[in-house]
Amino acid sequence: MGSGSPAPWRRGAVVAALMLAAFTFNTAENLPVGLLSLMAVDLRVSLGAVGALVTGYGLTVAVGSLPLAHVTRSVPRRYLTAGLLGLLAVASWVSALGGVSYGVLLAARVVTALAQALFWAVMGPVAVGMFPPGRRGRVMGLLSIGGSLATVGGVPAGTWLGGRTDWQTPFAVLGALALVSLVALGVLLPTSHPREGHAAYGVAPDRRRFRVVLATTALSVTGVFAGFTYVVAFLDEVSGFGEDAVSAVLFAFGGAGLAGVTVAGPLLDRFPRATLTVPVVTQAVALLGLYTAGTGQVATVLLVMLLGASAGPVFMATQSQVLQVAPGRTETALAANSAAFNTGVAAGALLGGLLLPVAGVRGTFLAGGLLTVGALAVLTWPAHGGRRTYDAVVPAAGREHP
Repeated sequence: MGSGSPAPWRRGAVVAALMLAAFTFNTAENLPVGLLSLMAVDLRVSLGAVGALVTGYGLTVAVGSLPLAHVTRSVPRRYLTAGLLGLLAVASWVSALGGVSYGVLLAARVVTALAQALFWAVMGPVAVGMFPPGRRGRVMGLLSIGGSLATVGGVPAGTWLGGRTDWQTPFAVLGALALVSLVALGVLLPTSHPREGHAAYGVAPDRRRFRVVLATTALSVTGVFAGFTYVVAFLDEVSGFGEDAVSAVLFAFGGAGLAGVTVAGPLLDRFPRATLTVPVVTQAVALLGLYTAGTGQVATVLLVMLLGASAGPVFMATQSQVLQVAPGRTETALAANSAAFNTGVAAGALLGGLLLPVAGVRGTFLAGGLLTVGALAVLTWPAHGGRRTYDAVVPAAGREHP
């Protein structure tokens, strides 16, 4: 296949395949959370050891994103995405083998994490490169829906399936889904050099704004996970929810997150600043509100849903802005933002754990809210040089390509 502009049906099919791949990667990352007890018993390890399969995964993504994006910057994206999805499929099937040891499973998780680290860096440029520059935000919104569906549907479905069969079966299904995405992208994605096309570089390169977006990602994600890592304990100890009710509240969180990215995605191109600033504000309100009003169950449910509707759009909007203001290659810039995100996940969980014995579970949400306020301060700090260029060029790109 050449590098000409693909037909509309082919572009849509490629985006759908990338959405499925994002869903599969995100489900694979968090699936052990839902299978914690089953895996611990079968592998004869502690719950903490199974939990390390998730925390270690995030740290691997944080460390591997930038180096891998740099090393593979010249590899045609059709071959690279196929290779990454092949690794995901093989690693998932290795995880599903009967009698697999903890060490082998850990190695498979590392391979999957490294594949995801690079996939998230190249997925955006691959998708938006098939559309006019003015549609970058909308395309990123669609990809974010694929990732968000993992929280709402992927992990709960995997947990249900594992409970009725064994914990290996959901991993086998993920391998099959990865294979579907691999075949679709292998057939439909044009073969082109990564430097070809507008998606390789930002629309309005702005080094200062890029640093602001990275800082916003790191601070806001650290804030969310400082509290949300311990949300089950919060709902039990502070709000007084029973076990079944806790599951329902967490499902509401995931549903609100999906709704948030679905609503905000189409607005990213028209309102690039508002679609980041507004969810950062509402995230701060949700976290601080849970600290102050978390003893009321109705208020807690509403605030948890507000938190879900905010956290997903924040990362989606930062990814979209990185594509606009990247000072160099977009895949490297996206890798840096992914590294900031995953560092924030680990830092937030660590901070919350340190605060628990000192400030209690409510204190973790206070700390998260204050960190998010810090992210808002960084985001809205007056600029002198780059802001005018960014505000002028990005909307103009949207007008030039209706």
